[in-house]
Amino acid sequence: MSNHSENSWPLLLGSAILCGIATVAGIVAQRFPGSENIALGIYLIAYMTGGWDAALDTLEKLRKLRLDIHFLMVAVALGAAFIGAWWEGAALLFLFSLSGALEAMAMARTEREIRSLFNDAPKQALLIEPDDTTREVAVTNLRVGDNIRILPGEQFPTDSTVIAGESSADESSLTGEANPVKKVIGDQVFGGTINTWGKLDAEVQKVAGDSAHARIISLIKEAQQSKAPSQRFTDRFGTAYTIGILLLSLAMFLVWHYGMNLPAFISEGGQKSAFYRAMTLLVVCSPCALVISIPSAILAGIASGARRGILFRGGIAVEGLAKITRLAMDKTGTLTKGELELVDIETDLPDSDQSLLDLAASLSLNSTHPLSRAIQTEHQKRGGKKLKVSDFLSIAGKGLQGTVAGKKVTLGRRELVLEVAPAHTWLSKLPLPEAGLTEVIVHSEAVSGRLLLRDTPRAEANALIHQLNAHGVKTSMLTGDRAASAQIIANEVGLTDYKHSLHPEDKVAIIQEWRKQGDIVAMAGDGVNDAPSLAAADVSIGMGLRGSDAVLEQADVVLTYDKLESLLDAYHLSRRCHSIIHQNLAISLGVVLLLGLAAIGSWIPLTMGVLGHEGSTIIVVINSMRILFLDTRATT
Repeated sequence: MSNHSENSWPLLLGSAILCGIATVAGIVAQRFPGSENIALGIYLIAYMTGGWDAALDTLEKLRKLRLDIHFLMVAVALGAAFIGAWWEGAALLFLFSLSGALEAMAMARTEREIRSLFNDAPKQALLIEPDDTTREVAVTNLRVGDNIRILPGEQFPTDSTVIAGESSADESSLTGEANPVKKVIGDQVFGGTINTWGKLDAEVQKVAGDSAHARIISLIKEAQQSKAPSQRFTDRFGTAYTIGILLLSLAMFLVWHYGMNLPAFISEGGQKSAFYRAMTLLVVCSPCALVISIPSAILAGIASGARRGILFRGGIAVEGLAKITRLAMDKTGTLTKGELELVDIETDLPDSDQSLLDLAASLSLNSTHPLSRAIQTEHQKRGGKKLKVSDFLSIAGKGLQGTVAGKKVTLGRRELVLEVAPAHTWLSKLPLPEAGLTEVIVHSEAVSGRLLLRDTPRAEANALIHQLNAHGVKTSMLTGDRAASAQIIANEVGLTDYKHSLHPEDKVAIIQEWRKQGDIVAMAGDGVNDAPSLAAADVSIGMGLRGSDAVLEQADVVLTYDKLESLLDAYHLSRRCHSIIHQNLAISLGVVLLLGLAAIGSWIPLTMGVLGHEGSTIIVVINSMRILFLDTRATT
């Protein structure tokens, strides 16, 4: 079938309906004596309304010295008219144009499914001037480092970092997360998402064309152009196949006419002419259903995935994920949340946990370090007090210092605090934390202690591993962490195969070894250090839009909703697409083979050949569209 714009299907459908009406009217008119000319005029209307699209496409291809199925359809319709089989030719064009309209309508539905996921990107932004006034500028004029103001209800113009204010962002169009995500100083906001209730000032981190929103649109466009391995198979049915079918039909015409003594063009004595039978063979051997069988399934799969926050980077990714035999995962940010959580507070004074947390959180407000953010999050949960901070100092790689509510406070690594208070008995005797825990020491004149944090496993990790194993997919963890930390996480998520203390090059070597052993490997990760491993794998999976640019550029599949359920959904959806592609190929190849044999044996008339040919095309398109509505987890 030809390529059409998304809005062309109403015209195509209207033309097909007019063709059908004219065909029926022609058949009725033909039954009345003396109305042959009227019937002929009506049939000509049917030919024009049903054949204009195929004719235009044929002319365009002929200029490039190419032939395809449209040429075959036009040739058969003209051939039918030549031998006086006007109603058969009109019926062929009606069914062919109807199937083309339905195909265009299905593809338009797919396009709408994708485009409806995203709001239109904002065109204007409020740029903050040095005197704190604002002026409206085009988003395309924003540069990295500019400060912008986002009012409640407005979209964030581009990816930025909050520098003032507090609010929540509706990121559902980007990540699939239904609940608004809280935004405070230091948090990242994404272009195209919505500021729900508070006024925010932010520093631009990405220009409009590089934003997460723009990257998603770019990924989808790439995906729609990318061809799956199976699709390359059907691409062979082009000029060479068309010429082959024309030669076969010519050969059979000669066999029927000279070998079997059938009339050449005009049917006589109840016997169909050799030309009529050749036209029937041309119709049934046209690979319309075969040509559309794979791209229709792939595009429906891409649309269905995008609606679920799963971006497949083309047909190769859709098919490839279904075939994996091993999934390798990074630990931090993939099997774990990648966000530290406070699990315990230890102090040198009884009932002083909240006081210690107030001091630590107030000092941490001036830092964007992950440890500081985790402390602030727990402080907010507990409804702690924000204390006044002065003389703030950040010591790179060690910690923070400052005066909080009039008291000097030091927060950070054990070495830093012991430098400040080497004689503090309680601190000097404090044992090292258990494996898997990170400590933050806090010391002040009033109270001292430590906060213990850990990166907790994702709740859904265990279910993912269990279900993949049930499908015969081996799961492995590759991490740079030490053995004790890796073992704790592996035990909690139910992993038996894990490798620890790895550098990026070690991960690449392990993946390459698995591939040499015959495994088809998928790698899931979210950090810059995961990019080489993703490149080494057969299928690469990027976890969340908060992952590094290197990962998003490298990944074959991007999970915008940063949850492992999305990875499982992607796997099931890929398997469903793979299954439907095989169904479509079986249907289309089976119909071509059966109808072709029937036509060579002269067992079916042209009308039945038309019905079988176009019917299989419609069935294949409808079968592909099921992907948009099926629950992939329930059917895989």
